[in-house]
Amino acid sequence: MNKRILIVDDSFYMRTMLKNMLTDAGYEVVGEAANGAQALEMATSTEPDLITLDVILPDNTGLDVLKNLRQIQPSAKVVMCSAVGQEIIVNEAIENGALAYIVKPFSEEKVLEIVGAALQNGASEQTA
Repeated sequence: MNKRILIVDDSFYMRTMLKNMLTDAGYEVVGEAANGAQALEMATSTEPDLITLDVILPDNTGLDVLKNLRQIQPSAKVVMCSAVGQEIIVNEAIENGALAYIVKPFSEEKVLEIVGAALQNGASEQTA
């Protein structure tokens, strides 16, 4: 059974790029959310194995979405994926349960390596 992934990013281009990378690698993308409200709704309805989550969203911050996800789905595996690579933001994401933090722009190899590790063993505190 393919691992199921929810992509959360306000950029259509970034969602499409991640979706192509992940589906080409054999993952099933179960949804794409453009904002925090959609992310929480889709995470509940699709119950993905992993969520990629942007930090900057039009209606909320990815960190707030991460905190809300922790309340409704404590075991959700989340990888942050953002152009915001400030150490304080990265640390806050990891402290709130993100398994890894990928800084844009990123390579396909790095995304697949981190997603694979997060799904396999929940290896935390990875930053790329």
